Order: sequence, then structure tokens, then C-alpha cells
Amino acid sequence: MAPGKIRIGTCSWTESSLIESGAFYPRGAGTPKARLKFYARQFDTVEIESSYYQIPSIDMAQAWAGRTPPGFLFHVKAFGALTGHNIDPRRLPEELRGMLAPGDLGREELHVAEPGMLKAMAQALLASLEPLRQARKMGFIIFQFPPWFGYKKANLDYLSYCKELVAGFPIAVEFRHGSWFTSQHRDEMLAFLKEHKITYITCDEPQYGNLTTAPFHPDATTGIAYLRLHGRNGDCWHSDVPGDEYLYQEAELKEIARHALQLGERARTTFIMFNNCRCGYAAQNALEMRRHCQRPA
Repeated sequence: MAPGKIRIGTCSWTESSLIESGAFYPRGAGTPKARLKFYARQFDTVEIESSYYQIPSIDMAQAWAGRTPPGFLFHVKAFGALTGHNIDPRRLPEELRGMLAPGDLGREELHVAEPGMLKAMAQALLASLEPLRQARKMGFIIFQFPPWFGYKKANLDYLSYCKELVAGFPIAVEFRHGSWFTSQHRDEMLAFLKEHKITYITCDEPQYGNLTTAPFHPDATTGIAYLRLHGRNGDCWHSDVPGDEYLYQEAELKEIARHALQLGERARTTFIMFNNCRCGYAAQNALEMRRHCQRPA
């Protein structure tokens, strides 16, 4: 079996400090259109982060499709309500705002658990992404679960529910709590994802010697391997002050590349996606990762 393809990208091309830093985009790329066109000349895949905060419009998805070359792939973060996060109801499309109770409309944060409302939100998201699917540029819908979403039977069941909510679109899931990876639960979790044909995301983030973050456990549960890299230095993990702690060092990149190449021996495609986006670190590391993932001729 020939090794699978490795595709490298970042988890945002619009993060504010990335743009402000001037570290990646050239002076002439001053508009959203120019930035995406430039990004797509450097990489062949990216995550859409804004969909976590607000369901995009169809016009926006059409623009993304039109600004990228054939074969480019967008992975889309699931709308926050679908992963148990609070949302700003004022940013919902008009038809979804009309489904809320009057007292919820003016709130800054709202937790949504009602199945009918979640289904309507999921359907609105899928409808907005149709231009990407028609252009054959739609990758995964990324369900990034919060740190408080730990292992329990009800949460395993919720993964199946998420797959049903976006039926017809492939999903990938990322866990951010270490309970999924204990010796009691890890094998069960991976077997569950394989059985339900859900792609597992290998998360890389700081470690504190407890379960508050997910350990780096490279694996694949479908024919696609997906690594999502947040940075390793936890000194300022919860700080709003950017710093070099999010930049992967050479030895760390080599280690991650070794795991990616090993996964690529059994996966038809391996995505390496950098989410240390602040100040252009993700773009810098993604460009460096190419060199480490080159296979011998």
C-alpha cells in the first residue's frame, strides 16, 4: 500500500493578530479576497473558525469557493451550540432568532439544549455550506468539544447524535479533556468512533499532569488521520497576551512529523492543522512542517 497524502494548513486565515503582525500576508493582500487567494497559494486546506461563532451565509461560502483553486479543502468548525458552548443569540440568522423565547433574544450568552432548536441550527449550517460541497471543496465539520465535555456514556451517545444532526457531511471530533484517554476509556472511545465511522482528531496541547487537557495520542479511526496542533507551552495557556510559547520548536515539529508519517502509512490522507494562530505562528510552523514531512524519493 502506497503512503497516503499529507496535507498541511492552519485553523484560521483571518485571526486578527495574524493579520496585524504582517508576518504572513504581503502588503498587497489587504482585503479578505486577497488574503484567501494568497493563503491558497501557500496551502491546500484550511479550517473555517468563524462558523463556531456565527452560521455563515451562502454568499460567504460561495465567495470562499470562488477564491480558491480546484482541490482546495475547507474544514468547518461546528456552530458552538452544537458542541455545548454558549452562543450569542443576537448573531443568529433571523429565522433562528424567531424560534427563541422572547426573553432570550437580548441575552449576550445563551445555552441551547432543546433538540428542535439544535436540529434547526444544524440544518441552517449545512444549507450555508452547500456551495462548498457543490464545488467539491468541503472537508470535515469539526466538532471541537469543550474541556468540560469528559468521558461518560451520555457523551458517547451525543457523538452519534452529532453525526445524525449533520447527516451527509463527514464529521471529525476533538476531545479536550483527558478522561477520554485514560486506560479505562481510550480503547472504548476509539472503537466507538471506528464503529460509527467518525474521524478522530489527534489533539496536541499543553500538559499539566492531570486530566484538564487531552494528551497527545496519535491515531486514526477512519481512512483519514487528522492532527490539530494548539501549542505545547502552558505557562500562558489561559492568557490573552500572545507570546512565543505557542510557536513549535524544531524538535517538536520533527516529533509530530514522525507521527504524521507513521499515520500516513495506513491513512489515505493525513491532515496536519496548526491552531497556534496568534501572530502568524501557525502559518510559520505549517510552512516549516512541509520540510519535515517530505518522504525520501
